[in-house]
Amino acid sequence: MLDVLFGQPSDPGKFRRARNWTTTALNRRRLAAAWPLFTALSTCVMAARSPSKFPTWPLEQDPVRADRFRREEEIGTTLNHPNVMKIYADDHRSGIYMVMEWCEGRLLRQILSAEGKLAPERAIKITLGILRALDYIHNHGVVHRDLKPENIMVDDHDNVKLIDFGIASIEGAKRLTYTGYTQALGTPDYIAPEQVKGKRGDARSDLYAVGIMLYEMLSGKTPFTGPSPLAVMNDRLINHPLPPRVAEPSVTPQLQKVLYRAIEREPKNRYPSAQAFALDLEHLDQVGVADRAELTHWKKSRSPVSRNVLLYSALALIPILLFVAMLLLSRHHS
Repeated sequence: MLDVLFGQPSDPGKFRRARNWTTTALNRRRLAAAWPLFTALSTCVMAARSPSKFPTWPLEQDPVRADRFRREEEIGTTLNHPNVMKIYADDHRSGIYMVMEWCEGRLLRQILSAEGKLAPERAIKITLGILRALDYIHNHGVVHRDLKPENIMVDDHDNVKLIDFGIASIEGAKRLTYTGYTQALGTPDYIAPEQVKGKRGDARSDLYAVGIMLYEMLSGKTPFTGPSPLAVMNDRLINHPLPPRVAEPSVTPQLQKVLYRAIEREPKNRYPSAQAFALDLEHLDQVGVADRAELTHWKKSRSPVSRNVLLYSALALIPILLFVAMLLLSRHHS
């Protein structure tokens, strides 16, 4: 247990029971900023680094975001798995913050930005680590809902840590509202089709995002594209993805079959669980291969006419999304 209470990073002198030194912010996001601190552990003579996440706004000014911050802490303190970043509980804090496990490594996004694409063996190893984390959190009633390379930490041995449960949901808890429509959805490149349609999403939505990340790790690009985030989201509702073996010839027919099942448009056609997804990746030689309509129809769906239809459909969605955003805002302020 941490024998420390952190102060605000702007005033590093006000700490209780241990000395801490803040440095530059690790990561700044819309809801909070993470700072690294050196902390003393009650059971260890050596000092250990631990990042601390502070809200970037006064909580009393936005109770909805305050609820989200507290929900993230509630979820994090109940989870304990080697592939999930740990959040440490402390009931005697003097301020609002979260103390998180220090994870060595780089974000998967940083790796992809530097290397473009990964060898199939490496991509599969990283994906299996993500699936182990998801199998654990899903069995504990938690759905991440914002899986993307920015939320996956990878160490030098390609072991992974799942981080940032900022918009996660937990079974049995009250449903929280949002201050903006896009926050409820997640990230356009990795969002599942049912979430684009306004549905809440479940564990299968997380598995869809893993499929998109595996596709990206193998090919260096995501399967759905468009001139705007709305067009990217709409693309997955209308078009078939570029076949993985066309995007990257080193992908085997068996691995392509796994990818197609992971990113099925209908949730019922996807893997039923992270464990089932991982089982196929671990035993690709046992994956049956069959012809799929997507292997022949993808060119037709991505013709210039279809792209124009996609663009106009995306433009038509704009007023609908604006209306939903205004409705959510009005409910938030009422």
